[in-house]
Amino acid sequence: MRTAKICLAGAAAAAMVGFLAAPAAAAPTDTTDTTFEVLAGTLDIVAPTAADLGDGAPGGVITGQLGVVTVTDSRGASDASWVASVTASVFQTGGGSPPETVLPEEIDYWSGPATATTGNGTFTPGQATAGDAQPLSSVTPLTAFTHSGGTGGNTASWNPTLDVNVPLDSIAGVYTGTVTHSVA
Repeated sequence: MRTAKICLAGAAAAAMVGFLAAPAAAAPTDTTDTTFEVLAGTLDIVAPTAADLGDGAPGGVITGQLGVVTVTDSRGASDASWVASVTASVFQTGGGSPPETVLPEEIDYWSGPATATTGNGTFTPGQATAGDAQPLSSVTPLTAFTHSGGTGGNTASWNPTLDVNVPLDSIAGVYTGTVTHSVA
């Protein structure tokens, strides 16, 4: 009888070990299909509202920076290329007679290098150095900056310089005109 009790106790102990060593059941799982949308934004350009290039004498050159121009592309396009262009109006003082007028073609523009960029692709200044400066026009847009390739969003900023080649017959006065940047 003693042997039967020991065997029964040993069997019970073995059963307890087996019960405790049994693999745990996996916790139930479930999945959630999740979506979100990347919105197509706009292509914008922002330029300073006003700039004072300084002063100079007739027959001289007045050089000054326009202020930071920034293109922001949030279109989320698979090809995020764009071209920023610049034109200018006639600059006048007084009554706008020929000696009171500076034509856009007498003003050279150079974008200089980017002051800041974000995004991928290639950012290229229209005129990287002063030696690359080109005359403005009221009719034919001059390329100020370009972005080619890349995807999604990007930004580029630059601070262009204007060289006003003041005509020798210019009359003294404050000349006012408009420099217009656009992007497409």
